Amino acid sequence: MEKVINCFKRNPDAVARLICFPWAGGGSIHYARWGNVLHSCTEVFAVKLPGREGRAKEPFFQSMQQIIDEVISVLLPLLREKPFALFGHSFGAFTSFAVADALKKQHNIEPVHIFLSGASAPYSETRLQAPKKSALSDDDFLKWLISIGGTPPELLGNPDVLKLFLPALKADLHVVENYRCNKPDRPFLSCPVTCFDGRDDIPHDLQAWRDVTSGEFTVRFLDGAHFYLKDPENEKIILNYITKHLETSEMDYL
Repeated sequence: MEKVINCFKRNPDAVARLICFPWAGGGSIHYARWGNVLHSCTEVFAVKLPGREGRAKEPFFQSMQQIIDEVISVLLPLLREKPFALFGHSFGAFTSFAVADALKKQHNIEPVHIFLSGASAPYSETRLQAPKKSALSDDDFLKWLISIGGTPPELLGNPDVLKLFLPALKADLHVVENYRCNKPDRPFLSCPVTCFDGRDDIPHDLQAWRDVTSGEFTVRFLDGAHFYLKDPENEKIILNYITKHLETSEMDYL
């Protein structure tokens, strides 16, 4: 499991688990450290994708199905043990949704809550009409990357680091840009779904996510652009929200 999951603080006595999926080009550290911050009743698993961190020598995944298959093959026995929730930002929101979809349809299990951030629903017109970025030249790609913010200037100004960072980012964008799913005819989940977004980010069709669940649906905007969740105050708000709702979900589950 250690190959695919980064867990800073193992907690066998935790009542629930939070499974976090990285943004495009991202690693697992940002979310893994949440395990040191969240209430002790929650154990945090941060997903590690190939082509980065300890898996740097592995080839990047080429499709969403590869991500789904690997994550479920590793986590399925653990997901049957106790309640779990999913969190993903941007690319991670799509992978969270795709994994939840497969878990429900193939194994008839679902999370107690899904937290989605910074992304339109995959079947929304806003998302389907968005221009593809993975095929841009490196120069144009960097201009776009600078425009959305959130990437440290010292990284953008270091050619050697960029050679390591850009391939992973472009590979993940290739996966999400080629991921297709139909709008659900009816909700296939019953758990609550919460969408977060930055007020200054490009507009996302968050309301379209409502179609995936018959449960409670909530949208929350926080100050900032695409990587608003890196702001310490925003992160505190998000973690407090997650803690509150997981505690409620655990009571309902039990």
